[in-house]
Amino acid sequence: MKLWIVALLAAGTASACSKTEPERATRAAPPAPVATQRAPVETDTSFRFPAAERVVAIGDLHGDLSATKRALRLAGATDENDRWKGGKLVVVQTGDQLDRGDDEPDILALLERLSTEAKAAGGALHVLNGNHEVMNVQGDFRYVTEDGFHDYEKTPSAGHEREIQRLPPESRGRASAFLAGGSAARRLAERPVVIQVGDSVFVHGGVREQHLDYGLGRINRESRQWMQASALAPAPEILTNEQAPIWARLYSDGAPSSAACGELSRVLARLNAKRLVVGHTVQRQGINSACDAQVWRIDVGLSKHYGANPTSVLEIAGGEVRVLRAE
Repeated sequence: MKLWIVALLAAGTASACSKTEPERATRAAPPAPVATQRAPVETDTSFRFPAAERVVAIGDLHGDLSATKRALRLAGATDENDRWKGGKLVVVQTGDQLDRGDDEPDILALLERLSTEAKAAGGALHVLNGNHEVMNVQGDFRYVTEDGFHDYEKTPSAGHEREIQRLPPESRGRASAFLAGGSAARRLAERPVVIQVGDSVFVHGGVREQHLDYGLGRINRESRQWMQASALAPAPEILTNEQAPIWARLYSDGAPSSAACGELSRVLARLNAKRLVVGHTVQRQGINSACDAQVWRIDVGLSKHYGANPTSVLEIAGGEVRVLRAE
């Protein structure tokens, strides 16, 4: 089932619909990039976290609980009972827990519990929002499975009753959960779009110079405010244009151009970082780097939807980067 209800739910106009992009896998043209003006140096540094002795990054999960558990165990984060055993380990999951699979509530609950357990042990589990999390809060349910609608069919209304009643009955529960202010949306609101841990930057799609001008802390803040809001509104434009942090493929779609690598060098220099870690674009050859190891691409298609490719995660420890693969 394909549902595209942003225009109906958010603004009621054709222009609002243009704020939701088709998934790039369809190769449909997304909206033009939003022009940004150079802003003063950002003072919001809430996206920055201290360096850790060992950091492991995990790519897209897409509703596959088994793949999620395999990746966490490979990272050394969890034991055979799916409890945190990583101590001071820092894990970053780079977004897209939702859509294309049937285990979404279980994945969200597992990651939320492990975040609490990791913090208590002196470590951390940072879960980012990707384009599919944002799409669901927009009311774009085109990639939801039949089971994904059933999982939320009994969700109590969190408002927006008039708009939700205009939807097909099977999608109303999910809309109640994921539209701004809903129970699932409020949980997603606690997650950032981009973070930096020591000298490594993590994001779903990519970080461009225009994002630094706009402010990474500001992007996280505006995403959170939009998802928590009780009133329906279009997503912030910084999240919906083709080069948004959750949509950009400049560094991950094939071999980046010399211009792209040059921009990445400037981005990292401004952040005093050594590398960018991204998901979003499936790497059929496995986790790999580009731009002289300035970007690591970690979406390997772990989920059933992409063929349950071999489990791989990225480890950053002692200044060294290596790929961990399941035997």
